[in-house]
Amino acid sequence: MALARKNSKATMAWALYDFANSSFTTLVVTFIYATYFTKAIAENETVGTTQWSLAVTATALIVALLSPYLGALADRGGLRRRFLFLSTVVAVAGSVALFFPMQGQVLWALVAFTIANVAFEMGTVFYNAYLPEISTRDTIGRVSGFGWGLGYIGGLLCLVVALLGFVQTDTPLLGFATENGENIRATNLLVAVWYGLFAIPIFLWVKDRKPSTTSEGESIFRTANRQIRNTFHEIRRRYRQILRLLIARLVYNDGLITIFAFGGIYAQGTFGFETEDVIIFGIGLNVAAGLGALAFGFLDDFVGGRRTVEISLFGLFGFGLVAVLTSSVTWFWIAGLGAGMLSGPNQAASRSLMGRFIPREKETEFYGFFAFSGKATAFLGPLLLGQVTLLFHSQRAGMATVLVFFVVGWLLLRTVDEKKGIALAGRST
Repeated sequence: MALARKNSKATMAWALYDFANSSFTTLVVTFIYATYFTKAIAENETVGTTQWSLAVTATALIVALLSPYLGALADRGGLRRRFLFLSTVVAVAGSVALFFPMQGQVLWALVAFTIANVAFEMGTVFYNAYLPEISTRDTIGRVSGFGWGLGYIGGLLCLVVALLGFVQTDTPLLGFATENGENIRATNLLVAVWYGLFAIPIFLWVKDRKPSTTSEGESIFRTANRQIRNTFHEIRRRYRQILRLLIARLVYNDGLITIFAFGGIYAQGTFGFETEDVIIFGIGLNVAAGLGALAFGFLDDFVGGRRTVEISLFGLFGFGLVAVLTSSVTWFWIAGLGAGMLSGPNQAASRSLMGRFIPREKETEFYGFFAFSGKATAFLGPLLLGQVTLLFHSQRAGMATVLVFFVVGWLLLRTVDEKKGIALAGRST
């Protein structure tokens, strides 16, 4: 894959971090531990689902509040690498901690998960901030897509190892027992090893630039506070295109979050999928998303980030409409895989477009705001879907609300001027 990078070793090391941390979101957050918690640790599935959702919500709020400030602190103090390392260590340690909670030990499990999940999310802020530095203005789209696609591959490979080696076997690897869910809990140890091992290259081959200078006698905390204030003061003049992008993403990203959160539930309730069918469906979505991110990265560099996101939103709307209207399982599969194929490019191109707009020495701060835009209103999509489903007694009606987020997000994205945003960033490469 020709990425035409500034440093091919650094780019591969950077992308491998996505390969590493996707094990956490795939196994812990989505497919294995979340389900195990609701069924085996919590009082019952209903109570467990509510408790798990509160932990996820707490993560979103903490990340939304911390990410811009810690990003500014990392920029001004040259602490990005250290913060990324600390986030990685805490996420890995948190994954190990998740092995130990047994039935009824709800608080222990939720605290360990929340700490690990916050560390995972904060790690992505510092990780994303390297993107404009390890790519060029002409290759940032394909580099972002490469990293995102490799992340999907890493998560799925780790899931396959977990399913074949620990979950769906009578003789789990390394002698783990099947009593008390030990083999299921052991998948958290797999995540810790996978995450820690494949994260090593980024610390070896991706270098930090020198920290920004601070005023004499001024601490990096005061400097970071001043940088945040200056950003807000200049938001309407210099950073208007970034603000418009973040507002648009705030909306259309809610649609994506809702699809991934409720796609399996919709498949079960409306199309009669069994649990195994849902797992296969979820794997299919992730494979499609990874391939889409890899392929569309070149389109991103050719036609621009905004247009790539627009194309993905058109496709997501179209496939979403098919999923809402069809009664055919075959067409639902087609719609689901199509939406998956376009969700990867949507996320990767949003990240690269942001990278084109960010001025030097503020990468981590602005990717902190990028994280904020992904978390601040993440509850709206699921909330609206649930309320409309209840009102009309129809999952189809609830799922149709996702289409609104894609349309409104596209309309807001139309106000973004990519050329002006790049010019105001002042990046020559």
